[in-house]
Amino acid sequence: MIEAILYEKLADKSIQCHICQRRCLVKDKQRGYCRSRINRDGKLFSLIFGLVSTMMVSPIEKKPVYHFFPGSRWLSLGSYGCNFRCPGCQNWDIAHSEVREETRLGKMTQPEELVKIAQKSKCLGISWTYNEPTLWFEYTLEGAKLAKKNNLYTNYVTNGFITPEALDLIGPYLDVFRVDLKGFSNDSYKQIANVDNFSGILEVIKRAKEKWKMHVEIVTNVIPGMNDREEDLSRMASWISSELGKDTPWHITRFFPHLKLSHFPPTPTKTLEKIREIGLSMGLNYVYLGNVLGGEGENTFCPGCGQTLVVREGLEAKEILLIQGRCKFCNQAIAGRFED
Repeated sequence: MIEAILYEKLADKSIQCHICQRRCLVKDKQRGYCRSRINRDGKLFSLIFGLVSTMMVSPIEKKPVYHFFPGSRWLSLGSYGCNFRCPGCQNWDIAHSEVREETRLGKMTQPEELVKIAQKSKCLGISWTYNEPTLWFEYTLEGAKLAKKNNLYTNYVTNGFITPEALDLIGPYLDVFRVDLKGFSNDSYKQIANVDNFSGILEVIKRAKEKWKMHVEIVTNVIPGMNDREEDLSRMASWISSELGKDTPWHITRFFPHLKLSHFPPTPTKTLEKIREIGLSMGLNYVYLGNVLGGEGENTFCPGCGQTLVVREGLEAKEILLIQGRCKFCNQAIAGRFED
């Protein structure tokens, strides 16, 4: 076990964790909400440092990230545990699991090995994903520092519930902040993530973009009856446009029944198409549909002339019609990072 960082020692060997916005008060021999950190004799330890549940090389479109070197290969990996434990989680087998100290399921991979694997696999960067990377903070921080030293890009696929002080520690070493914005009301967040107030998530997203100049893309998985109110989604689109900028990509993804939400219906494609229209009407230049095969919702269009610039099929970039980050047809600058 590795001693955690960003925690406060309290009376009676209790501690308060400051990695995520739950800021758990943890008594001796107990774990926090995420189940991946334990108090031992008044010190907080991470149970998952280097513990890899899943690792593979995949295109960045699978994050999904569409405006940061489309078509590039990334070493993607995750561990165990989550600070949300959403009822419809697609990765519940790792995100909802509790690491048993006596079994230590998974493969141990040191940060130095990540860099070697990424370089050998000809990856452009390293992406911490599959479960919430904030819980893996000590490991991802060390890995991100090494990645930057070796000219690799870095990516968090996150729920945005990291504390500002934790974000500020890793901020200089993160390039891409792909964040889930699960709704735009406290009611939605309470149902989906057992979070009473989501305002801190909005503040962290803005901080990632404004203070640390990260490339930010937003994903909203639309669940019927939980976060699909047009009024809330209109306010979300307006917030993205006004606070993050009209060039911020917004991915609206289709929900499929799973886990404790197996009795819910899939999101109607017409609902997603309507939300996309709302996003575009709010001034957003890049609004995408996810988990929907075919259609124009997965392609990138020039906000100037309307021409198709990136053609995607099955979360892979098949054709890229950009010249030094500009539209091939009208020379309009396209937001993001692209190959020269």
